[in-house]
Amino acid sequence: MNLLRKILFPFAILYGFITSVRNYLFDKGILKSNAFDIPVIAVGNLSVGGTGKTPQIEYLIRLLSDKYKVATLSRGYKRKSEGFVLAGAASNAEILGDEPFQFYQKFPNIQVAVDADRTNGITQLLSQNEKPQVILLDDAYQHRKVKAGFYILLSSYDDLYADDFMLPTGNLRESRSGATRANLIIVTKCPKDLNAEKQEQIRLKLKPTSSQQIYFTFIDYDDSIYGKEQKIAVNEIKNESKLLLAGIAKPKPFFDYLKNEKDETLIFPDHHHFSDSDLDSIQSKAGSKKIITTEKDFVRLKDSKLASQLYYLPIKSTFIGHSQNFDATVLEYVKSNSEA
Repeated sequence: MNLLRKILFPFAILYGFITSVRNYLFDKGILKSNAFDIPVIAVGNLSVGGTGKTPQIEYLIRLLSDKYKVATLSRGYKRKSEGFVLAGAASNAEILGDEPFQFYQKFPNIQVAVDADRTNGITQLLSQNEKPQVILLDDAYQHRKVKAGFYILLSSYDDLYADDFMLPTGNLRESRSGATRANLIIVTKCPKDLNAEKQEQIRLKLKPTSSQQIYFTFIDYDDSIYGKEQKIAVNEIKNESKLLLAGIAKPKPFFDYLKNEKDETLIFPDHHHFSDSDLDSIQSKAGSKKIITTEKDFVRLKDSKLASQLYYLPIKSTFIGHSQNFDATVLEYVKSNSEA
């Protein structure tokens, strides 16, 4: 914890008090939560950014979309549009935000919507002629004006909420006690070889309730990179000199997977909107080398002047055992709360 964060400790106490009062008012029904008659699954975290929400939402899409009409609803962080927007042929990352646009491009058989007002967003989705049968709320754990039927809480292996503190001293959006609202907890971005003993140590630290299940996942990187018209195996370019580019919260694992001593790296803020000067700078630094970026950054850059030398590395969330139990739990919730 740096000195400034220590100095701001009194504000963290105040922020924690305010969020606790807010949660108490929702828990007691003094502030209204809106419930809906279809399955609504909220995926989120207690801390700010970097817990792997996007690959977890994609996992749920793959799990559910063959059996149900699925919609995702996100805030659309840093988008240039306002209000409710349903993705369509004219949509792009500026209209939807990078993550929703990624969902839209990867999963053409689902509905993708954005709205900062999740209650309005769900209402609008349910007013469509082809209304969804299940809605996935992206980054909505603290959006308590909607009462989701099922909550999935994510916590990063290297930044567990049990070790964290309230903003601005730490990174928590609300008290650790907020974890009790979750139906299940996923510890994300674990080492692939995380053993049973270490898993148990983490369970003891997180102190789940008797009804909560804890799962462990790791980020599984694709063995190929993809451009607009080309696919190349990672082992073919691993030793090649290239520019690695990331505008995500925690890019180190991405760099570590691809980097060699000849590579250069460029880091931009999470959800960064690349300006013309940014593109010129990237192009100048890359020269004729390949530029490899994250999938989330690619959706913002694929139609830019960098397109001819730009590639992305897909990722997915993979469970360290017990994935069948997770799948069965989610599918049972959706089945039991769906219309006959």
